[in-house]
Amino acid sequence: MVRVVRFLHAEGPKYGAVDPGGSVRSIHGSPFSEDHSLGDVIGQIDDLELLAPCEPTKIICIGRNYASAVRARGSDLPTSPVAFLKTPNSVVGPDANVIRPAGVDEFVYEGELTVIIGERASHVDADDAWDHIFGYTCGNDMTVRDWQATDAHWTRAKASDTLCPLGPWIETEVDPTDLSLKAWVNGELQQDGRTNDLIFSIPSIIEYLTQTITLEPGDAILTGTPLGAQALVDGDVVEVEIEGIGKLRNTIIQAQ
Repeated sequence: MVRVVRFLHAEGPKYGAVDPGGSVRSIHGSPFSEDHSLGDVIGQIDDLELLAPCEPTKIICIGRNYASAVRARGSDLPTSPVAFLKTPNSVVGPDANVIRPAGVDEFVYEGELTVIIGERASHVDADDAWDHIFGYTCGNDMTVRDWQATDAHWTRAKASDTLCPLGPWIETEVDPTDLSLKAWVNGELQQDGRTNDLIFSIPSIIEYLTQTITLEPGDAILTGTPLGAQALVDGDVVEVEIEGIGKLRNTIIQAQ
């Protein structure tokens, strides 16, 4: 399997494998397990309602991880990864609406390369980290900056409902070390970076996290964002595109 999707089926959410022509075959069992098997063709990927491509038990984000962005703010580079959590309730998929909480002014997007864990990882050395990765997807670390500035912790600012779009699928055969990462708002380019600007590499992040946090198959690590995050208003369409992976598209709506 090169590309794995999760989609809505009459029987409920299912995983599928995408062939080069866009046909999707059902996956029996978990794609993260060695005993899964491929079933019949369900349909074409363009005809399916795609969901977030995994169901993480935890989502760990790395802040201040693009060197050019940190330097542009006049800050010193961090000496260890700056990690924080989102929670599973925040996850939505491609083309899902993202809810901007009522009464907030600075609601921003952050396009991020996202690592999906494939094999349980605890006390992993950086040299062995690649063996624990299933693949990569696009992520958007939506953030309520109003609350980030006033709350003692970032729980509301980062983990409110719908604040972690992921998708559109998991790409399993791509080298993540030097990929273009771009984000558009209403068709205008706002973020334009490359993953070779990461301060902490993916293996070093996994080594750092797994010394104290066990990562399970399907867990997600958002690896940081380049410069360019801007405040959003209702109706804005945000697209995060990563070279070799795909494009994640979401629309901002006001909380009812």
